[in-house]
Amino acid sequence: MQESIFSLLPPLVAIIIAIWRRNALFSLFCGVALCYLMIANGQPIDGLTGIAYGIGGVFSSIGNVYIISFSLLIGALVTLMNQSGAVNGFINHLASLNLVKNSRQASLLPTIIGTSIFTDTNLSMFTAGMASQKLFDHHKLSRARLAYLVDSTCAPVSILFLVNGWGAYVLGLLDGYSFDDPVGILIATIGYNIYAIVAVALAYYTAFSGKVFGPMKHAESLINKDQQPTIDHVAPAHIMWLPMLMLLLGTFVLLWHTGDGDIRRGSGAFSVFWSVISALVLLILLIISHRLMSFSDIVKAIVTGIKYMFPAVAILVLSFAFGDAIKTLGTGVYVSQLINVEVPLFLMAPILFVAAAIMAFATGTSWGTFAILIPIAVPIAQQSGLPIEFLVAAVLGGGIFGDHASPISDTTVVASIASGCDHFEHVKTQLPYALLGAVITLVAYMLIGLSL
Repeated sequence: MQESIFSLLPPLVAIIIAIWRRNALFSLFCGVALCYLMIANGQPIDGLTGIAYGIGGVFSSIGNVYIISFSLLIGALVTLMNQSGAVNGFINHLASLNLVKNSRQASLLPTIIGTSIFTDTNLSMFTAGMASQKLFDHHKLSRARLAYLVDSTCAPVSILFLVNGWGAYVLGLLDGYSFDDPVGILIATIGYNIYAIVAVALAYYTAFSGKVFGPMKHAESLINKDQQPTIDHVAPAHIMWLPMLMLLLGTFVLLWHTGDGDIRRGSGAFSVFWSVISALVLLILLIISHRLMSFSDIVKAIVTGIKYMFPAVAILVLSFAFGDAIKTLGTGVYVSQLINVEVPLFLMAPILFVAAAIMAFATGTSWGTFAILIPIAVPIAQQSGLPIEFLVAAVLGGGIFGDHASPISDTTVVASIASGCDHFEHVKTQLPYALLGAVITLVAYMLIGLSL
């Protein structure tokens, strides 16, 4: 069954279950289970043993352990920032600067914040949305526009500025292919990630020009002035930005150190993990020194933040396990041989983009999509001679588009909450912009494919 048409069954089953059940965790587990049952030629005992070893084997990689640990700790970091009042203090500090005097400046504020805090998507959305609600109401701008600007910067920028969990995660998926410069490949995907670039550019154009189209025009007359951000607990602004600065600078320094002076060759997972640890320790010391929370409250907040991340980390573990399993099954090799015969080279990136978009839209998560399609995209690139970073970027961009447009995506939901916007109003008003970005991306990928 390996490297045959039957090797397509696990990803197909995973996709079908994801669409049917709208559950990435369950679909990935089913995909992993089917992979190992097929590898064991249908023997149930050997298959169950393979499933256990496959999932357990994820933790045999120190890089995976760093990524999993980092993902849990970022939850603790964000929760502590929220509960200590650090985020509220940062919001108040922005308001006190009095830099926003017209509607254009009001629109640019969340757009700039969204592209500046790229280490954690939820924190970025919360900060940009809450900092701008009052300003948007004052300047008679709709909350739907705010939700769109927040969602179209915070999410796409995470896959462009890869000094975060997204970068570490994709780097983990690229691990195992014996690349000489996996970090270099990851960085090279940025230039090919057309959808993310277009999404951010459209957000800035909308913020600067003030021009909107589609359902967004109607939403401008539906401003909800009753919903206002509630700020009870306020801490000094530096309690938020100092740890964030530590996280950013620490990652670059460690990338430079582990790469012997070349950040492209540094260990991304190691660097991000220890930078998060450093930022968390600094945040705790700042909270204690300002007597914002008791030690027991700090511990409770850390535990709460880690618990909050458990579902995402479970998807993370199964994503790694599924990627390893379909590599063993040879799905990527078979698909690459199939597509090489039947699909013109210039259509490979558009096909991968559309496939990733459908999967991410149906499941509401791009990470599970990356786990299924990156192990397929890499062998296709190796067999076809197309740049690996080009096809990987097509998967990344498609996943972001599907995640961006999906009503069940966590980023879409968080953007609505952070902006005080009705969720379905946000989905409806944002979709035309997402579709426009997708069309531009498909045309660009065809042109790039024809030029290679």
